[in-house]
Amino acid sequence: MTTFDKREQGFEAKFAHDEELMFKATARSNKLLGMWAAGQLGLTGDAAASYATTLVTENLANQTMDETLRKVSDDLAGKGISSEQVAQKLRECMHQALAQLEATPREQR
Repeated sequence: MTTFDKREQGFEAKFAHDEELMFKATARSNKLLGMWAAGQLGLTGDAAASYATTLVTENLANQTMDETLRKVSDDLAGKGISSEQVAQKLRECMHQALAQLEATPREQR
């Protein structure tokens, strides 16, 4: 194996790792956003968990982040929460999710 092949394998492994990390971070941040939104909607317990889980599963079904933001913004519009506030909360949730994943040992992710 040449140095170039080893280097290529290293780049491929890093790409795969980064993609997996972003997938997990997106799912976790959607869950966090869903729990926050559920609280804003007055949902608790199983209803709150169900709302958050729906955001995660819908995103896995090829929904984009823009569609997720639109859904949550539409759900919270009646509560006086703007799209910008939802977008800011999603950014906070993504930072929190990344921090949680980085703090978790790799074998437990």
